[in-house]
Amino acid sequence: MNKIAIVLIIILAACQTPQKTEKGGFIDESWINERVTSAKERLLSDENGAKVWESIEAHGGLSSWFGNGPIRFQFDYQPVDGGTRRNTVQTIEQWSAKAVHEVPGEDVSFGWDGAQAWVFPDTAELTVNARFWSKTPFYFIGLPFVLADEGIKYSYLSPQELDGEMYDLVKVSYEQGVGDASGDFYVIYINQKTKLMGALRYIVSYPGFFPNGGHSKEKFMKINSLVEVDGIQLPTGYKTYWWVDEAPGEHITNIDASDYSFHNDLDQGFFDIPTGAKVLEGL
Repeated sequence: MNKIAIVLIIILAACQTPQKTEKGGFIDESWINERVTSAKERLLSDENGAKVWESIEAHGGLSSWFGNGPIRFQFDYQPVDGGTRRNTVQTIEQWSAKAVHEVPGEDVSFGWDGAQAWVFPDTAELTVNARFWSKTPFYFIGLPFVLADEGIKYSYLSPQELDGEMYDLVKVSYEQGVGDASGDFYVIYINQKTKLMGALRYIVSYPGFFPNGGHSKEKFMKINSLVEVDGIQLPTGYKTYWWVDEAPGEHITNIDASDYSFHNDLDQGFFDIPTGAKVLEGL
């Protein structure tokens, strides 16, 4: 999208980076505890943020989300109309949104080092916007955890039924200037019984796509199922639809998310721009 319009909100987290060992893993649990405590206090001070916090807890908790280390997974975005498929294996550092994407079967990679987007080798031609797409899939698989960052506003919408279950709907928006696309919003569907997410809605306002303002049409993403990996509940994929007249409309995309693993032992410099890569300017 994709959407997430790269809401880089996560990048606010980079201002408080944990200490690492020579292999990149955490050495100071106090950083995690401080961050989790701050997020909990902030979310529980807002009745709608509290619903998001309940969902974070149901999905495994923020302490495990950070403590497990960077996450790796395959994200296969497949438009049903035969449009551009986006299929990469990606490794993401949760607290900074630094990212490395590898294209299966090709010696091509791209990513975000926290400040710049890049592509390797420098002659590679991408069919995606590297700055936008480097972080977008992570945001989807990282819900609801990524909604615990600063600069987020929460509001409550009327509950809705989905597949015979009732869901609380929390709308998430961003303070001006947060991330690359503070005009984004998301509506997350939280099961009233289990507190697990079942779906979401969103728009994209990324200025690289909308330089004169505005945003995409609203989309609805239904989670296929959840899988537990090292104590964290993660989506196995989604079906995406246009959101029309307050209901899902045309089915437009299938997404498979698979092969999850956490890596708390990455070499220092893993997320640095590799030698021979091309730095990409602008949005």
